[in-house]
Amino acid sequence: MNATSTAPHDTDCGAPVVELGVPLIGGSHQRSSAGTAGLDTTDATRSERFAQMRAGELGSLHSWELVTAVDGPGTRLTAFLSGCPLRCLYCHNPDTMEMRRGEPISADELLARVARYRPIFEVTGGGLTISGGEPLMQPAFVARLLRGAKEMGIRTAVDTSGYLGAHCTDEMLDDIDLVLLDVKSGIPDTYRKVTGRDLQPTLDFGRRLAARGTEIWVRFVLVPGLTDAPENVEAVADYVATLSTVSRVEVLPFHQMGRDKWETLGLKYELEDTQPPSPELVARVREQFRERGLTVY
Repeated sequence: MNATSTAPHDTDCGAPVVELGVPLIGGSHQRSSAGTAGLDTTDATRSERFAQMRAGELGSLHSWELVTAVDGPGTRLTAFLSGCPLRCLYCHNPDTMEMRRGEPISADELLARVARYRPIFEVTGGGLTISGGEPLMQPAFVARLLRGAKEMGIRTAVDTSGYLGAHCTDEMLDDIDLVLLDVKSGIPDTYRKVTGRDLQPTLDFGRRLAARGTEIWVRFVLVPGLTDAPENVEAVADYVATLSTVSRVEVLPFHQMGRDKWETLGLKYELEDTQPPSPELVARVREQFRERGLTVY
């Protein structure tokens, strides 16, 4: 699937469709990344690759990295998959939006890398986190990674917007210990302005997770002039408070560290003049969540 087939038609909402000339490799949130170093790419033919991707044996990987206390508890191996149906204006990695720009990596190859860190995971309480892009663009591959990790006794997490939550089967949820749910806005019109997509699928997925008893960490990116309106934050906080399995909320202040990627890709960056939120604004937003009895970071 390419960006053209998943991008919204409303050009006033969300970021523009990405047409990349070359793949760019780097970790999410501007952290140190190994790219796909240490992993062997497949030499299968095009038709063989399609068949392997349908079976979940092969995926499109943007990068992987080893981090501590960022993408879940303990030390994690975080695998960033390529492809995303959203076009977030503040996306840190616009180079992940197209699935075809990732590297073809087999599930077995990636799981072998995960297995190398099992002693570290056991000591720190960490595990495997599957992120993106949007990992649920590749549900068969994600399902295979989750099953493989659980068979090794490794705890798992999925970092997702929830927009493609319908792609996540009950069997996959059985293999997920934690979902990092990115709730990008609480007002539907604001959500569409931010992402170019509809809010409802995220709300539905969060409720499904809570009903199943799956632990949730909610992430909310605070962008002045875009997501910071008190009524928008109130809507997010009210929704999150209804999810019984939310154990923490992370309010993530917007920053400009991903701007260079937009420039490198020749894309118009709509938030060029947006400043990071002030400490006072961050405190106000965090307090709005705390008022609902939520644990906030």
